[in-house]
Amino acid sequence: MLDPRILEELGARLSGMIAASPAADIEKNVRALLSSVFAKLDLVSREEFDIQMQVLQRTREKLKALEARLERLENPPAPPI
Repeated sequence: MLDPRILEELGARLSGMIAASPAADIEKNVRALLSSVFAKLDLVSREEFDIQMQVLQRTREKLKALEARLERLENPPAPPI
């Protein structure tokens, strides 16, 4: 995945170049170009990523509990002699 710092640096450099240029519509064109490129990438928001991480964590916890339960059912403790 792309490093967010790279994107921030790219944005800062483009903003700096646009600020030095008298053509104000260049910024709109660059933004449209970047939006088009990002739309083609399979990106998710940080919020959606965090939600999916929480879902994954809960799923892992449930799986671990089910594995432990299955182990107990398949291998019950030996009865006392």
